Amino acid sequence: MEFLASDALQGRGSGTHDELLAATYVGSELRAYGIAPAGDDGGYVQKVTLVKRTVSAAPELSFVPQNSPEGEATTWTHGKEIQVLYLGQPEFSGPLQKINTDDDEAKVQSGAVVFLTGKDEKKLRSEMFRVTSQGAVAVLVPPSPARKQHWQDAAKKLPEIPPQVEGLAENGMLGNFNILAADDAAQETLSKLPDATVMRFQGNVGPPEKSSTWNAVGIVRGRDPSQSKNAILLSAHLDHLGIGKPVNGDSIYNGADDDASGTSAVLELARVLGQGPRPRRTVIFALFGSEEAGGLGSSYFREHPPVPLIDIAANVEFEMIGRPDPKVEADTLWLTGWERSNLGPELALHGAKLEGDPHPGEDFFQRSDNYVLAKKGVVAQTVSSYGLHNDYHQPSDDLSHIDFKHMTVAIGSLIGPIEWLANSNFRPEWKPGGKP
Repeated sequence: MEFLASDALQGRGSGTHDELLAATYVGSELRAYGIAPAGDDGGYVQKVTLVKRTVSAAPELSFVPQNSPEGEATTWTHGKEIQVLYLGQPEFSGPLQKINTDDDEAKVQSGAVVFLTGKDEKKLRSEMFRVTSQGAVAVLVPPSPARKQHWQDAAKKLPEIPPQVEGLAENGMLGNFNILAADDAAQETLSKLPDATVMRFQGNVGPPEKSSTWNAVGIVRGRDPSQSKNAILLSAHLDHLGIGKPVNGDSIYNGADDDASGTSAVLELARVLGQGPRPRRTVIFALFGSEEAGGLGSSYFREHPPVPLIDIAANVEFEMIGRPDPKVEADTLWLTGWERSNLGPELALHGAKLEGDPHPGEDFFQRSDNYVLAKKGVVAQTVSSYGLHNDYHQPSDDLSHIDFKHMTVAIGSLIGPIEWLANSNFRPEWKPGGKP
């Protein structure tokens, strides 16, 4: 952690040379632990080509009102009637569907542009995740009070489209969904438009540009042929935010908790498993790049794993375990999506200091690399102890704020259960309705 979270790596920004240094360093550690390489060309590093498009003019959303003379379209512009909060793709269109979050959950029409309304801000946020995971192409929402207050200032900035993995249709953990805020007048118009009104979005983007991100991947091949289709994936992300806006004179976002802590946990498990007798099952160690850019490294890994994806029985991701969470007992970790599968309870039964996520409203299950794999069927969940501290995504997330005693006890409690998992016949399963 001293090296990964040091100023020397300048915050390991997604897709930067510093991220490549971190991946190379992790590969050298895996080699020292006797873990075989599973990256490109017989090495540990897996290079990922990214494609990025830049918005060159204010995007527009248009539709034809029912009472429009001669079918004349109404057009709303970013910075005026609408504000693009997140843009996953440069163009989209779909039928309007209105959902009031104060009512019961409505079934989402695949490909719809959903207009969400409701009084509960937290519920609005969770509904955004729900409708996009169920196939909505875009979501229109009322702006938060803070965003409403700073509407004019934010409107001066053009939105950014996150880079995508070259050749993949879906954009990382976030997918290709889009979120737009609508001002009061636009909301009133939307409320009067009939469902199924076709909404068309034009992002006004320039030509694509290419760049790279990097994963570090190692593997221990299992000794038991009968368990060849039950590999275990242990993972974390090695990137962070790099150099950013100075806070109290510090512009390096070191990312000690997020996620040098998780990377260190995976390396420690690699050290233990690399020193002991070869496990029955194959164990893959993957440290992903560009998680902060939307799970791009893990998306590439998902399409280029060292064993077929269907043969990965479980993925345990480690994210932000460097500080205790006051919501749970001392030196305890929690697992995202605890209720979705039988993986967490089984690990706890075998000694892991692990329990359910005490922050269900934060949707953490969908906010880490595990989600990229879970969407393709792998039982993939994230171990964490993030207690919503104020150093999240700040330059102050540095080594001085890490609780090493907590980390030592928490990781130590997982060594036995992970060794058991790597040597057992247990294959975790989604519970009914748990698979995303």
